[in-house]
Amino acid sequence: MKSKTPVILISSRLIIGFIIISLSLIKIENHKEIAIVLLSIGLLTDIFDGIIARYLNVSTQKLRRLDSTVDQIFFILVGISTYILCPEFFKINAYKIIILVGAEVLIYLVSFLKFRKEVATHSIGAKIWTLFLFGTLIQVILDCQSVILFNLCFWIGLLTRAEIIAILLILKKWTNDVPSVFHSIQLRKGKTIKKSKMFNS
Repeated sequence: MKSKTPVILISSRLIIGFIIISLSLIKIENHKEIAIVLLSIGLLTDIFDGIIARYLNVSTQKLRRLDSTVDQIFFILVGISTYILCPEFFKINAYKIIILVGAEVLIYLVSFLKFRKEVATHSIGAKIWTLFLFGTLIQVILDCQSVILFNLCFWIGLLTRAEIIAILLILKKWTNDVPSVFHSIQLRKGKTIKKSKMFNS
């Protein structure tokens, strides 16, 4: 049963995402606060599914691919929910949001064209960006506005998307959990890279 814990955590993120969308539609009392609590729980499941999987020695390539895919779906669901609650924010920042979404789509396009697989690099930069995205979503959900934090999220998002594309282009074969461009260069040279048990499998 313990070996199934990472899969349960990953799957729970999907359920949480759909609940958050439901809250934005039905707007029960304190729906924003509840959504933020659920978003926080979703982030925690994202952090601990990998840590637990590595601790249990079940961090397989298949699991990491599933984790990456569910992450995308989860944040898409939260993004849709945020749009339902605060459409004006998305209209005001449409240009930057489209660029950011386009950069994310480009990552998957590069990965599928080169490796016929989705992205699962789980880079350190991407993890940092997730925290900024998390903070931005909370601010927008609560206030329907975000300036400084959103701009930081935008530029860090672009930089980390560019790094992931660079990692994919440098790698000779599809590899999950590549912490940075430096590590992708090492892998291309056939060297073994050191990975943190806490952050990478």
